[in-house]
Amino acid sequence: MSTPTSAPPLLSVLRHRTYRRLFTAQVVALVGTGLLTVALGLLAFDIAGGNAGLVLGTALTIKILVYVIGAPTVTAVAAKLPVKPVLITADLLRASIAVCLPFIHSEWQLYAAIFLLQAASATFTPTFQSVIPLVLPDEDEYTNALSLSRMAYDVEQITSPAVAALLLAVMSYHNLFIGTMLGFLVSAALVFGARLPARPETQVEESGFLSRVFRGARIMAAESELRGVLWLNLAVAAPMATVMINTVVIVRGEMGRNDTALAITLAGFGLGSMVTALALPRILTKVPDRAVMVGGAIAGATALAGLILLLTAGGQLDGAGAWLTAIALWIVLGSATSALQTPMSRVLRRNVEPESYSYIFAAQFSLSHACYLATYPAAGFLGVWFGLPAATGILLAMTLLAIVAGLRSFKSR
Repeated sequence: MSTPTSAPPLLSVLRHRTYRRLFTAQVVALVGTGLLTVALGLLAFDIAGGNAGLVLGTALTIKILVYVIGAPTVTAVAAKLPVKPVLITADLLRASIAVCLPFIHSEWQLYAAIFLLQAASATFTPTFQSVIPLVLPDEDEYTNALSLSRMAYDVEQITSPAVAALLLAVMSYHNLFIGTMLGFLVSAALVFGARLPARPETQVEESGFLSRVFRGARIMAAESELRGVLWLNLAVAAPMATVMINTVVIVRGEMGRNDTALAITLAGFGLGSMVTALALPRILTKVPDRAVMVGGAIAGATALAGLILLLTAGGQLDGAGAWLTAIALWIVLGSATSALQTPMSRVLRRNVEPESYSYIFAAQFSLSHACYLATYPAAGFLGVWFGLPAATGILLAMTLLAIVAGLRSFKSR
């Protein structure tokens, strides 16, 4: 891998017309997805009342399972289809489901809609990710694109709830689904107007459908550096589970603070992630991908250990010092996950031929989400049954296991 002394400016990659359209499509779709997240919570409460948490938990489980099973399956089906129709069809399906959501009145209808919606996302996202390295073959430009993508996700997580709150002040939450539909339609229009490269022709034909389904996983298992990425996915999922599941429990429950404090704490996570994403293009010209990823995993483990100390130190968790410490830990967790996730796509691209991009990105999408099937229950159920320190300790153990196994994989290269 070449290591130039300096990286091009982050926004210079937007000079590429095709990438600019794709990035704009991603941002617009993310805004629609953010509005959808808020609206789904309110819809679940309308349908299930006090059991809304159970409904949302079931919907989240359906989402992860569809991601794990659906991404490689759909990739195997669409492997020989042109990229643009696949992306547009997925966006149109998501828009169609979004516009139907206000008319749902039962749990099973909601679960069916979530299944179809996430199946479309499991089609769109890996396909989209596999196109970017073809559009941007230069590694520095590709790195800038990865950082912009990471920042787009973080900005969406911070701004979408605020935008939704402003809209809900003047309209029913049902109208948020219209915003979601429009986001996906605009995304489809932008993809339609982009000149996308053709899929590289496969040199080795797979013998059957199941062989294509598992092709990406086989590639990842065969390459030592990709096995390291597989393990480090667990080091991403453990801190993310803490943030996604237990932030509200810690800030509202343990610390007794209000919704504003909860939002500020979550913003700390987004801030840490964005600052790191902004710095990574320059860092990665001097530091190997593996070192950055392992460093991020160690930082995440350190923050989880710090959280355990905070929860068990015997001090007053309702004090300002404890809350500020939590914000600092969340900033570190955000930085750690960004340092882990951003270089992963570079490693994937470096280890496979262009003809295998769709398979390898689908496998990464699937297997990385499979880690959440372990970390989400650990954060949620174990936190309720055995307390937050014990749950965080299990997540820390998972992170340390990922670090050790990832390092062993990298060293076997």
